[in-house]
Amino acid sequence: MDTTPQATRERDPEVPPATGGAAAARDASTGPGRSGGRSGGRSSGRSGGASGPLGFIVDPALDAQRRRDLRQMRLVATGLLVFAAIVYVLTRGHDDGLLGFVNAGAEASMVGACADWFAVTAIFRHPLGLPIPHTALIPRKKEMIGRSLEEFVSENFMREDIIRERVLDAEPTRRAAEWALAPGHAKRLVDEVATVTVHALHRIPDEDVRAVIEQALLPRLAQEPISSLAGGLLDQVVRDEAHVGLVDLALDEVRVWLVDNEDVFESLITQRAPAWVPDAINDIVARKVHVEALKWLADIRNDPRHDVRLALDKLLIDLADDLQHDPVTQVKAERLKERVLSHPQVADTAMSLWGSLRAVVVAALEDEDGPVRARAVTEVAALAERLLADASLRERIDTRICDATIYAIDRYGTELTRIISDTVDRWDGKETAERVELQVGRDLQFIRINGTLVGGLIGMLIHAVSIVLPS
Repeated sequence: MDTTPQATRERDPEVPPATGGAAAARDASTGPGRSGGRSGGRSSGRSGGASGPLGFIVDPALDAQRRRDLRQMRLVATGLLVFAAIVYVLTRGHDDGLLGFVNAGAEASMVGACADWFAVTAIFRHPLGLPIPHTALIPRKKEMIGRSLEEFVSENFMREDIIRERVLDAEPTRRAAEWALAPGHAKRLVDEVATVTVHALHRIPDEDVRAVIEQALLPRLAQEPISSLAGGLLDQVVRDEAHVGLVDLALDEVRVWLVDNEDVFESLITQRAPAWVPDAINDIVARKVHVEALKWLADIRNDPRHDVRLALDKLLIDLADDLQHDPVTQVKAERLKERVLSHPQVADTAMSLWGSLRAVVVAALEDEDGPVRARAVTEVAALAERLLADASLRERIDTRICDATIYAIDRYGTELTRIISDTVDRWDGKETAERVELQVGRDLQFIRINGTLVGGLIGMLIHAVSIVLPS
């Protein structure tokens, strides 16, 4: 049954119907456990306690035990009050001697017991149901309590000096390195990261990837001028001779084609010959051209300073310069880029590359004994050893962790602490009082017991003073 008041349900439609709560806990009559806020929270989590109507974690068995403990302590405190009242009645009229002290102590005990009962009860509800001012503090002041908790957490836990001190004292980098060097920990870390990465890659829909390519990546590339960037990159590639391997590869492929397709090459040569030249001469010329072409390619391939290579380098350098400084070449490059990017096959090619890349990465990460995981474990262990050996590096990383934590707190700390007050605001006052009393009410009964005992002692002391002092 939903125990949430109508006003609360209307104010917060996201509050789910009750599956437990104080009413369910009151119906439970058995269950092991021990009262206590902290242990109760942990036990509820381990035993799979249900969520109450206001988001409280409810364990009916544990709540039943707490309710029995609270009832027992109430009986003890009330029993002392009744005992004091009986003693007072039995010793009434005996103002002298030992019974006079007993009577005065019993009278003061009743006063202390009643006063502390009123004080304890006033925290959670109106005593005797009477709307006495400054009672039922939790139901009436829960919003103020939430604000106070929010301010307390913000002032005592969200301060930069406290955060920095705690993080630096904890030495997270050193502890992480020591943990990674423990037997099996580096492999465990790599296995967990690999598993999470594989799951993440599998859960990325191809439709979303295509949407990112078509709606974000390609339009951005179309808007971004590419000629200057391409020219600078090409110039640097040529000057660093990074293109030499590509040129060698192209020469090797052309040579292989000439060797494998000698008849085709000679046929192309003879087709271009004059009609009046005899076929025998054409065949000799074609074979000679084929041989010379192979020799020419070999010379280019084996001579890094060949004229053809130098001419190609000059051509590429001139093209790089034009891409960076010649407006006509830049316009042509931009038009070529637009034609390429607007081609419908570009997105399909990009998706094909994405699919291949994902398949390769997933296969490498899923192989538990493969080289990728083995290499990752080695690198993690090497990094951990370096961190333990280099104190200055650890200090720099710890400082960066402090800065990141402080940045997160400065940016999101208000939202984090506001969760406290917002959550308390959503609670119903009566339900909140019942849950708090169930958690701490047993211990609060000692206030009543102490009030009864201390009141009796003070009563006897006052009686003694009244005897000593002259009338």
